[in-house]
Amino acid sequence: MATNLSIDMQLLEDALKIGRFKSKKDTVNMALAEFIKKRKAAEILSLFGTIEYDEDYDYKKLRFQGQ
Repeated sequence: MATNLSIDMQLLEDALKIGRFKSKKDTVNMALAEFIKKRKAAEILSLFGTIEYDEDYDYKKLRFQGQ
């Protein structure tokens, strides 16, 4: 799928140089992948402190029940 995008060329050139990518396409694809990874990590971090745990849960005890 061919797409025409208006991309800030200075940002693209800086990313190309810093990332040592061979092409603009590789640069944009990596930037998108890193953006998605960072946003997903932020979603996971937002869950900290929101999950309630059972204080009586003993994972060590449960480890040997099936044996």
